Amino acid sequence: MPLKRIFYACLILCTASCSKLDSLRVFEQNTPIPEYAWRYRFRPSFQVAITDTLSYYTFYVTIRHTDAYPYSNIWLLITSRYPGEKDTTSRVELPLADPDGRWMGSGMDDIFSQRVLIRQHAILSKPGNYTFTFQQDMRQNPLPHVLSVGLRIEKAGSRQP
Repeated sequence: MPLKRIFYACLILCTASCSKLDSLRVFEQNTPIPEYAWRYRFRPSFQVAITDTLSYYTFYVTIRHTDAYPYSNIWLLITSRYPGEKDTTSRVELPLADPDGRWMGSGMDDIFSQRVLIRQHAILSKPGNYTFTFQQDMRQNPLPHVLSVGLRIEKAGSRQP
């Protein structure tokens, strides 16, 4: 009987903490990589409608790969289009393994998932549609063993108007 109570208490705690984390989510979408080989010409794009211009935002790239992925990182070109502005492109490195070669993130069998912070306290000052496009920027084309890539945006607190 006491084990059942402990189990239910843990279940309630986990559910409560997960729902709090999810309440911060503004946007999350993942795109599968065709044939698990990311070619230069495949550029997943994510369109985000923003209405709250008085919050800070945190941006993450989510990535899933197999343990056969041949590198400890991945370089991306991220092109951002804000309402009424010109496109800007940034080159971003996502570390996937620690210095000892162990994959970071969470893994099950030979598949690893990771959420990599790419920007904190971002200000999205205009309401409207924001578009983010990802392109792999490694020397190898196609880049093998990449299963999916995505974008997650969370609210990170309010700004004073």
